[in-house]
Amino acid sequence: MRAVIQRVSSAEVTVDGATVGALDVPPGGQGLLALIGVTHDDDAASAAAVADKIWKLRILDGSGDRREASAADLDAPILVISQFTLYANTAKGRRPSWNAAAPGAIAEPLVDTVVATLRGFGATVATGSFGAHMHVESVNDGPVTIVLDV
Repeated sequence: MRAVIQRVSSAEVTVDGATVGALDVPPGGQGLLALIGVTHDDDAASAAAVADKIWKLRILDGSGDRREASAADLDAPILVISQFTLYANTAKGRRPSWNAAAPGAIAEPLVDTVVATLRGFGATVATGSFGAHMHVESVNDGPVTIVLDV
């Protein structure tokens, strides 16, 4: 499983002009945008591991003695978006191959597991719509972008 995590000051996703998920970040606060890609050998354990890593990843601004904080530390909101293109293979030619991306029937329940695990930790999680053509708007804060492979 692969995730691209961005520290953001705002993020929202729309489908057909309607907002389907958005972060409620207070002024001056931060949240996370998590783009999730699933490959063929991923399972519920890898989805739970990605969720744990996202929840505890110390890339947010802390306060006081703690300069770096996690979403868990700050109860920061997280927007989770499925993105099969994270497994694009561009080794040959100019047209990406999507062979490494798991089909929707495998990927969707695993993305749902990431979301459910995060919510089980107590996270406030917004989502996109699996398989839909989505428009994602975000303001990357820092910028900070981390790639996780689990």
